Amino acid sequence: MELRGFIDLSLSDWDGKLCSVIFLPGCNLRCPFCYNSTLVLHPETVETVPFLAVEDYLGKQRSWIDGVCITGGEPMIHKDLPELCSKLKETGFLVKVDTNGTYPKMVKTLMENGLVDYIALDIKAPLTVEKYSKATGANVEKLLEKVDESIKMLLGSNMDYEFRTTVVPTLHEEQDLREICDSVKGCKKYVLQKFDVSFGKKTMDPDFGKLKSFSDEKMKNFLAIAQALLPNVRLRSSF
Repeated sequence: MELRGFIDLSLSDWDGKLCSVIFLPGCNLRCPFCYNSTLVLHPETVETVPFLAVEDYLGKQRSWIDGVCITGGEPMIHKDLPELCSKLKETGFLVKVDTNGTYPKMVKTLMENGLVDYIALDIKAPLTVEKYSKATGANVEKLLEKVDESIKMLLGSNMDYEFRTTVVPTLHEEQDLREICDSVKGCKKYVLQKFDVSFGKKTMDPDFGKLKSFSDEKMKNFLAIAQALLPNVRLRSSF
């Protein structure tokens, strides 16, 4: 598997953990607000990171790094993801995988074989074809059923996980948050993330890079709505 990015230390990708981050190329969605458009559309232009270099770094930092987060792109499009997770687990590190939830079979494989310690599943919008297609830039008519399957799989498991939504102007309103929360009732953890391009991040759709982020006051309002419906909700700063 080709690794297309590596962050040696992150304090924000895994709550309560010090972790390194591996980026995998490609994705089956085209979310207009995506920050990693180059990794999705033109991964060949991103320098490959040798796994041996990652393995060497992790070996030297074993005493204080807790785990590794695998993100993208969409990691679960890669058939050899279980092999990557297995190699990381063999080195003694915890493994977290970020996903859009459209590959429930891969989610099941990782869980059943003990290859992952934490899963973060992005819920892009309320689970309707119209809203999810708008939020993902793709025809999700056949994919929504898979997202729902992944959600229900995590809800019924002992896995440590979180559902999360990046809240984006023009895509999300208060009612959307209520509908999303309704689809994950009883979840262990739900995270709201603020869409923010103030640091010059390029988005999949350039027009989204021109949007003004929701105010802190508006985000607190979204948080209050979610907290009234779910037991464990937090607001995470943009990253």
